[in-house]
Amino acid sequence: MNPEIKSHESLSLFSQVAQAVSIWVISYFGYYLFLPALGIDSSYSGSPIEISLYYLFWCFVAVFAFWDIYKDWETPRSRKGAYTAIIVGNIVVILYLFYILPLFPITAPNKSWLPPSELLSATSWYFLPKSMEIFLQQLLLVAIILSFHYKNFSLKTIFGWCAVLFGGTHLLLAFRGGFVYASIFTVVAVVSSFVFPYLILKVKNGFIYSYFIHWSFYAIVIFLTRVIFRL
Repeated sequence: MNPEIKSHESLSLFSQVAQAVSIWVISYFGYYLFLPALGIDSSYSGSPIEISLYYLFWCFVAVFAFWDIYKDWETPRSRKGAYTAIIVGNIVVILYLFYILPLFPITAPNKSWLPPSELLSATSWYFLPKSMEIFLQQLLLVAIILSFHYKNFSLKTIFGWCAVLFGGTHLLLAFRGGFVYASIFTVVAVVSSFVFPYLILKVKNGFIYSYFIHWSFYAIVIFLTRVIFRL
């Protein structure tokens, strides 16, 4: 390959990944800086509509920024399978939010989880903005995965880069959530980096499964922290 062409492709890949990470970082710090400046409560349960609209805006930014990547996305799809997955997934979400979550006690955090996470007192409303935030993260993750995929990187290499980038962005949680909180989510993000790329690139309707797996993690964390371990 011509060295100039190879250099151009590397630069293009770098710019795409850097753009995705930048959107992630800016949206993260914007949540803590921009929304309070507007007088909006930064609690997901306290301002679910406003925060959902905030992340919806960033979803549109991501789609606009990476449309050239998304429009060429060719993965196995099944319309019937997609509808089934969406319906079943949403039924499970509704059952959890309205019939299971209200049964969980709201616990006071112990010293191992300070500052306290909103997960310890999350209501069903918490999951409205959280669902939008997860959707944004999945869009950015898809952009990163496809950027490497279009440059013919192997699946193993994509696993590795996703672990570095997806795991690394979760270290931002240390700025507000403390060491324990950031560590748990970073480790899980690294582990999921060996699952999400495979689903997105190889499995029919894998994006849908990837989204609901991502969503279910928060549901499981709430169950573990408020029912099992009482953190």
